[in-house]
Amino acid sequence: MRVVAHLSDLHFGRVDRAALEPLRRRLAELAPDLVVVSGDLTQRARARQFREARAFLDTLPRPQVVVPGNHDVPLYNVVARFLWPLANYRRAIAEDVEPSFADDEITVLGLNTARSFVFKGGRVSEAQLARVEALGRLRGEVVKIVVTHHPFGALERLARSGVDVLMAGHAHAASVAGSSALLVQAGTATSSRTREQPNSFNLLRVSRRRVEVQQYALSGGTFVGAAAQVFEFADQGWRRCGPA
Repeated sequence: MRVVAHLSDLHFGRVDRAALEPLRRRLAELAPDLVVVSGDLTQRARARQFREARAFLDTLPRPQVVVPGNHDVPLYNVVARFLWPLANYRRAIAEDVEPSFADDEITVLGLNTARSFVFKGGRVSEAQLARVEALGRLRGEVVKIVVTHHPFGALERLARSGVDVLMAGHAHAASVAGSSALLVQAGTATSSRTREQPNSFNLLRVSRRRVEVQQYALSGGTFVGAAAQVFEFADQGWRRCGPA
């Protein structure tokens, strides 16, 4: 079994600093095998915001798989948006905007869905879809996971690709749904713009035919765990089989 912490929508530049230390502390206690961050590390893609995000990521457990989101592309700097949209991200966070991770139990592929010509929505290219479908064809007992910023309702082909788990953020709302792939969406871990849910992150306990997804939400100065939802794979799809 592998334990994966799933964070999203940090939004440095509009971060709730009261959430940072509780998040660091909880993740250190949980000691996940992998930390996934599914985009929107900054609010306005400014160099200072990326430096703050980088400093925060450096305090979290490793290894990490981090992908950009639409807020990591400049909004008001039109030249930068269209000529070098992820330059600040590459300098501060990572040159590779589509990182991967693999061991003998899980294989994780990150995809960049942020685009200069789309302000909020996401896009995937045919080349990216081909990489996902190649991942879906892998044989053996490894659990195949794809990470993007944008949620999967607009990326139906991903859910039919043969991968096991699709992880995203963007909406600042946590949810889990089972189908041919398990669709896991994280809320915002640290943004002050929490909308209808508190700051939160997901913790996944992943095995070949069983995944537990537990949400941790900020309450009273600490991230408190809720009951985990358990999904099992049967009849070519993931089905909820109750709380843990």
